[in-house]
Amino acid sequence: MENVNNGTSVRNQVLEIEKNIAKVMVGCENVTRLLMTALITGGHVLLEDLPGTGKTTLARTLAKSLDVRYQRIQFTPDLLPTDMTGLSVYNQASGEFTFKPGPIFTNILLADEINRATPRTQAGLLECMEEKQVTTDGVTRQLPAPFFVIATQNPIETGGTFPLPEAQMDRFLMKLSIGLPDEENECRIMERSLKRIVSGGWENDISAVADAQTIALARREASQVQVSEDLIRYIADLVKTTRERPDVEAGVSPRGTLALLHASQSLAFLEGRSYVVPEDITRLAVPVCAHRLVLTRHIGRTAGQRVVMEDIVRTVAVPTEQFS
Repeated sequence: MENVNNGTSVRNQVLEIEKNIAKVMVGCENVTRLLMTALITGGHVLLEDLPGTGKTTLARTLAKSLDVRYQRIQFTPDLLPTDMTGLSVYNQASGEFTFKPGPIFTNILLADEINRATPRTQAGLLECMEEKQVTTDGVTRQLPAPFFVIATQNPIETGGTFPLPEAQMDRFLMKLSIGLPDEENECRIMERSLKRIVSGGWENDISAVADAQTIALARREASQVQVSEDLIRYIADLVKTTRERPDVEAGVSPRGTLALLHASQSLAFLEGRSYVVPEDITRLAVPVCAHRLVLTRHIGRTAGQRVVMEDIVRTVAVPTEQFS
């Protein structure tokens, strides 16, 4: 692929990725925007949704829109950490051990049905997701940039699954749900499917429109987006409230605070602004913070977390200054 940074703005190149995804995913504009926000921020995304809603298709479409490496790991109870990270193999000819990298050495990783792996295997992702590196046999190896994990899980099927621990959940920048389409979008999905029977599938409609350099430049541009002192205080108030509520056992961590701050910069960048506004923060507060809450009651965990975070967003006063 030729260098896509040919004078057009970095933001426009990133928006081309969203247009690519819209060719395949119907009615998913908000989820797509949040997914791109996470990618530019340098975080990871957990897609929790019912089977058949397009989680895997969304990840594959994003990967196909970027000229980067893509790997998929199907998580199962017998998956070992070395199946992901790689291992050293003895070479009889040289008399030495040679490291064979696992599928984790990629740019976009689809961790499909992540909660079907054992806690031991899930723990193998902790260093990868937070520090963008892998340590095996005492040797630390850097992962390629960008390194973006899209994990999926089914919220209603619990048989044969292992709930993700809080340490793992906290490493996801966002937890998103595509949801079921309404009647109009359901019709559009069927119409597109009929057309693609003739064309040979959605893969033929998608080609790479950006590369790793595009994402690196977008991250640099997003880091320059201004955040006023009032909005920094607003983020701090939101986080403080999560830690003081009686129905929350453990609130948002400092990692979550920084995630909300930097994600708001990335969202403002995608929206075409050089400054963050309160609406950026309120839009991101639930997908960035809700999954980090540990409730005193664990019944209906996901729904309860969202309800609590939505209530916090409604009750914390929003700054009303001019932020431009």
